[in-house]
Amino acid sequence: MTRQIVYSVALGVFVCTTALTLTSLMTTHWVTYSVTASTGATFSKHLGLHESCSSVADPKCRPFPSEDDCRDYKTFCSLWRSSGFLLTFATIVELATLVSFLVVLAGGKFKREGGWKLIGSFLLADAVVEFASMGIVAWLFDNDSQFVVPGWALDYSFYLCTFSAGVSVLLAAVLAASAFVLPPEDDYETLEDPLDS
Repeated sequence: MTRQIVYSVALGVFVCTTALTLTSLMTTHWVTYSVTASTGATFSKHLGLHESCSSVADPKCRPFPSEDDCRDYKTFCSLWRSSGFLLTFATIVELATLVSFLVVLAGGKFKREGGWKLIGSFLLADAVVEFASMGIVAWLFDNDSQFVVPGWALDYSFYLCTFSAGVSVLLAAVLAASAFVLPPEDDYETLEDPLDS
């Protein structure tokens, strides 16, 4: 049976992974282009799921992909926007997961006995959505003509999302394993009859 301490530790870890997901969603470091000119000046461009920032543009950051970006790259824009939507949806799934953690922890022994199934389902759903979002960006990075020029690289937002999804899968496995491995909480132990001795 999954104990309160297991749920509490899992909740703490999950709050950290949620912070990683939010960071990856809000930062513009999914794909980065960086090149140093012969003068020594470095030009960089950072793509996020909803915004692009450049070291030479004014203003520095703008919505991405814009209508101008999509004129010649409709498939790219559709997929990139889908990735952004999926990761935004993952944050909603994570909110539902946090609520389910709190309900299970506050619900007593009965809720803790079966709560791992609900929480594990939410954790796996979150991981699937995050891996899908990350997979779209990885596929575009490998296959889209915009990233053929040397200097483009996957950046830390991509890896934060990947790590967050991986930890969600690990947490689901730990909760399921603890449900089967740990003995029941506050269970009675049989006492030997002193007359039989």
